Amino acid sequence: MNASEYDVVVIGAGPVGENVADRARAAGLATAVVESELIGGECSYWACMPSKALLRPVVARADARRVPGLGAAVQGPLDVPAVLAHRDEMTSHWKDDGQVGWLEGIGADIHRGTGRLTGPREVTVTAPDGTEHRLTARHAVAVCTGTRAVVPDLPGIAEARPWTSREATSADRVPGRLVVVGGGVVGVEMATVWQALGARVTLLIRGGGLLPKMEPFAGELVAEALTEAGATIRTGVSVTAVERSAPDGPVTAVLDDGTRVEADEILFATGRAPRTDDLGLETVGLEPGSWLTVDDSCRVEDTDWLYAVGDVNHRALLTHQGKYQARIAGAAIAARARQSPPLDTSPWGPHTATADHRAVPQVVFTDPEAASVGLTLAEAEHAGHRVRAVDYDLASVAGAGLYADGYRGRARMIVDLDREILLGVTFVGPGIGELLHSATVAVAGEVPVDRLWHAVPAYPTISEVWLRLLETYRR
Repeated sequence: MNASEYDVVVIGAGPVGENVADRARAAGLATAVVESELIGGECSYWACMPSKALLRPVVARADARRVPGLGAAVQGPLDVPAVLAHRDEMTSHWKDDGQVGWLEGIGADIHRGTGRLTGPREVTVTAPDGTEHRLTARHAVAVCTGTRAVVPDLPGIAEARPWTSREATSADRVPGRLVVVGGGVVGVEMATVWQALGARVTLLIRGGGLLPKMEPFAGELVAEALTEAGATIRTGVSVTAVERSAPDGPVTAVLDDGTRVEADEILFATGRAPRTDDLGLETVGLEPGSWLTVDDSCRVEDTDWLYAVGDVNHRALLTHQGKYQARIAGAAIAARARQSPPLDTSPWGPHTATADHRAVPQVVFTDPEAASVGLTLAEAEHAGHRVRAVDYDLASVAGAGLYADGYRGRARMIVDLDREILLGVTFVGPGIGELLHSATVAVAGEVPVDRLWHAVPAYPTISEVWLRLLETYRR
């Protein structure tokens, strides 16, 4: 077996692993990256990039239809081949040459194959041809393997060959009928895409509404728009079995109330599980298949060398938040390796992923968009904060009226009454995704409400909602 020694070994070359490697190399540490699939990972080829490439023409057409003088020009159907071709371009046609070049450009060594821990600070890579290469790490091994879609173990599921997020973002044809199981982000975004591209979409939701981790009004407004677009939404139902008698035939979802829903494809968007089941965790005293619990520097508890960064630690399953963690973890690895500068574990310090607890931003790219950062009202109250929720109708903002006829949206900020700072902000409405960073700065920066009063929004923009929220709070 070939053997090599590095300062840092990174398992997984998605955006998180790439950023850990980048920070380690910037600190002068010899770094190896191990990847079994495409360099660039889930986000680049089966998640963020293809899904947003598919959503962009859908949302742009919806916005255009609400603009006087333009709506009549965009009443026709979307050009499906052009939309899919744009998606393919944004995924580099599922080729990773560019990302390989970037990693090599920062001086990281790439090892293609499956990486498994075979002991402390040791990773064995099995290449596609079966050869093995042992990598040892002087300072750190970073697990950045992300997550995989969970498909429930239901009768008939294997024969049904259901879609997961991967198939939903890479499909090369529009199904005539699509059943989407799950009302989270993947479910609502993919329902938005395929309904707009011509499928008849049915969403099956076990709970009471869409986007359950956001403020309730977010899911309500998205559900209203999906229904108006032609989708059918059924809440309070569970799939108990799936049937598909012929490989190319229709698929039927059998529900717990005895009804049956037939479609051409079925997408299960019912959660994620960590990619740790075949990682060799048992060789270092950890449980295979488990989420990896870490401290705020992303170091795995009870170890001094193992880091788990991104989705695999279950702190915030978002690409941008994983990249943030990677920057923190890379800085912490370098500080510990060099013993300089001293590790700073204070909140908001350079080696502490404080935003994972206080200021996680997320945009759902539906029509309307839904965006949030920090705590919801329910979360803030559950945490014991003395808070007030301040709501405002976005349609009453001058910029919203200019943006679109019949604009519908809502904004909410959660004010900590004891500290007079914001704990969370939620926006729902067309074009509000770009508003979110201002909210993120306010929450992460713990900007006092009195100081926010002096942050003057430009007129007439949708961002004037900040002034209206503050006025409402003062009243």
